[in-house]
Amino acid sequence: MTESLMPTLPGHYYTDPEIFALEQSRIFETMWFCVARAADLPTAGSFRSVDVGRESVLIVRGRDGGLRAFLNICRHRGARLCVEESGTVKRALQCPYHAWTYGLDGKLIAAPNLTSMPDVDRVEYGLVGVHLREWIGYVWVCLADRPPAFEDDVMGAVTERLGDLSAIDSYEIEDLEVGRRIRYDVRANWKLIVENFMECYHCATIHPELTEVLPEFAGGYAAQYYVGHGASFGPEIQGFTVDGGEGFAKLPGVTGDQDRRYYAVTIKPQVFVNLVPDHIILHRMYPVAADRTIVECDWLYSKEVVASGRDVSRSVELFHRVNVQDFDACERCQPAMSSRAYARGGVLVPSEHHIGAFHDWVLAKL
Repeated sequence: MTESLMPTLPGHYYTDPEIFALEQSRIFETMWFCVARAADLPTAGSFRSVDVGRESVLIVRGRDGGLRAFLNICRHRGARLCVEESGTVKRALQCPYHAWTYGLDGKLIAAPNLTSMPDVDRVEYGLVGVHLREWIGYVWVCLADRPPAFEDDVMGAVTERLGDLSAIDSYEIEDLEVGRRIRYDVRANWKLIVENFMECYHCATIHPELTEVLPEFAGGYAAQYYVGHGASFGPEIQGFTVDGGEGFAKLPGVTGDQDRRYYAVTIKPQVFVNLVPDHIILHRMYPVAADRTIVECDWLYSKEVVASGRDVSRSVELFHRVNVQDFDACERCQPAMSSRAYARGGVLVPSEHHIGAFHDWVLAKL
């Protein structure tokens, strides 16, 4: 292998169900995993169920206004407690099999003939709790008995990229509102999606709209791999929109140095944060199988923009096209991962060498 070319992972790392099962147990079930926008659970009794690794996790807004997470499993016979992806219950969570009933705090509060079983500890037989944190308006959970430090794994990814937390704090993401959400069903391995997001060698080939707005991306180097560097808008570009036309007023906390710049942050294993002056684009991936990944993408704007009903379609359309272009590319790669031509993997050119660090990270986790 020459100095210009580095090897990738072999193809079976993207197709083998056994490797995907290892990734579920050793990556998705041990790390902080972003599951929902906190505002999607607005009132007491609001819930959302999400698959994290091999587990179904239930996020619930309690009567005290706080969010809690539990394994979505009844303690009686193991039935799934909430079969819907989201909804609202009035006062309690009731298993549809035998009607064991749990409070919004997870405690067992009722069951048929429970009074005749006074020795049943209602706390011990309550729902199994899952660690939960809220940050930048999103809900993050961790299935590990002892989760890694959130400040290191999640916030640390931001400081490593932007230099310090104040650089993301200035966007006040927790105060923004979802102006559009698009869900993509991608027939590709989650690692292909991460690798695609990490490099810009493909940008000149498949992202004409993006390179028009961010001309330096046409050179093939991803701006996100220089600490604190944001890609500058082109001189004639007015906003981060599909035609480069005017967007909205910059968010109040955005500094002069951040104006007319695009920043991207990868938070392993499944979150991408894209920062531009007037809105935020946040992707979270839900790996479903070795060859399938659901990606949920939020476009976040100021409350004033969302409340006014102003048309956000031109800014949404820019990154929606980027997403479609990227996911089409990943889906073109996925079938080749099982080809004999890719049995030993492919290669990375110099502007992609940083992907090698991602591969090393995956291998170390496995």
